[in-house]
Amino acid sequence: MLKESVRIIRFIIIGSLNALITAVVIWVMMVLLGFNYIWANVAGYIAALINNFFWSKYWVFSSGGGRFWQEVPLFLLAFGCAYAVQFISLLFMVETLGIHANLAQFLGLFVYGAVNFVMNRKVTFRN
Repeated sequence: MLKESVRIIRFIIIGSLNALITAVVIWVMMVLLGFNYIWANVAGYIAALINNFFWSKYWVFSSGGGRFWQEVPLFLLAFGCAYAVQFISLLFMVETLGIHANLAQFLGLFVYGAVNFVMNRKVTFRN
């Protein structure tokens, strides 16, 4: 069994990779393609979602292959919860607090990461 500190370090590494994927997709869509910050946000998180599932399942939480089809919907539920909290935070930061959309996107990564870790640790990949 992995110690929790190793699991957290692995989650941070994969979370950083996912944040990079998310940020690049958002940047490309907003800056290069001229999409609205909301559509860019949706696309960025979906792009990282697929990457995140496999790394989380096989390396971060080491749940093995036996529960794959039970874990997929739970992972999507965890993603949905984390994304919803992040998205509400994003809207609040941009629309209410007047924070620039790029900075709010960055801050939202931390909100998403915290909720995502807790949900996946306690619900999706629990032992």
